[in-house]
Amino acid sequence: MTEIKVADNPQRNRYEASVDDQPAGFAAYRREDDRIVFTHTEIDSAFEGKGVGSALAREALDDVRRQGKIVVPLCPFVAAFIGKHPEYVDLVDDAYRAQFDEPTT
Repeated sequence: MTEIKVADNPQRNRYEASVDDQPAGFAAYRREDDRIVFTHTEIDSAFEGKGVGSALAREALDDVRRQGKIVVPLCPFVAAFIGKHPEYVDLVDDAYRAQFDEPTT
């Protein structure tokens, strides 16, 4: 069984994913007061399509929630993950939340 680990590396301003202790990807961010601004996500091509990106986004967002911070999803990958997982929309800064609202019909 493959083990995906995610850890915050505040010195490098990113959450890092590893698979069986091999570096697999990261989600870069910057801190702005009470906000975590996700700017870029990269997954090593050897690990694409294996759930690493989803695990990385989920763990990073769960950590932001534990910290009581707000998310600014400038990174398209993080924004897409939130769009597919509405349980994280409450973390999104009000200025960016409209893109996740369900259209009313």
